[in-house]
Amino acid sequence: MDTIQEYNSVIKHCQDLFIKKTKDYGTAWRIMRLSSITDQIYIKAQRIRTLEVKKVSKVGEGVVDEYIGIINYCIMAMIQIDLGEDGEENLDPAFVNQKYTEKVTETRDLMLAKNHDYGEAWRDMRVSSMTDLILMKIHRVKQIEDNDGQTIVSEGIHANYQDMLNYAVFALIKLGLAQQ
Repeated sequence: MDTIQEYNSVIKHCQDLFIKKTKDYGTAWRIMRLSSITDQIYIKAQRIRTLEVKKVSKVGEGVVDEYIGIINYCIMAMIQIDLGEDGEENLDPAFVNQKYTEKVTETRDLMLAKNHDYGEAWRDMRVSSMTDLILMKIHRVKQIEDNDGQTIVSEGIHANYQDMLNYAVFALIKLGLAQQ
């Protein structure tokens, strides 16, 4: 498989799960502030790091499920940025699916541009390094949030969510989810 096929395969799995959960739970996540979504991503990334170090899970879910969660929380965050935290809480699943696809398309386009410039260097990285990069990006987002969204020379929150999403997709490709 090539990168775009692998990427799309991982996203299809994540998006299918996201829409099924939307049908089960509605869009209860719309109540969350952006900082709370960031904290959820942090919890998932920190759990991945812990599992990478300890090599044992006591609650059953492994790193694949956590990376999927990171992808879906990043999508939630980007949708929240677009719609605002105080917007309509109950969104139609078809609309959510449309927004999900829109955010993935923007993020995949960014990945393709970066892959062109970096020569798919991620393929030679360790999954644990991707986890660390996600954690670093979370800390950056938290700092930007603490600065009321203002940056002087750095990319903003949205770009950091896109990078986290792309690193999580790369991790899942390396972990074999694209072949399932």
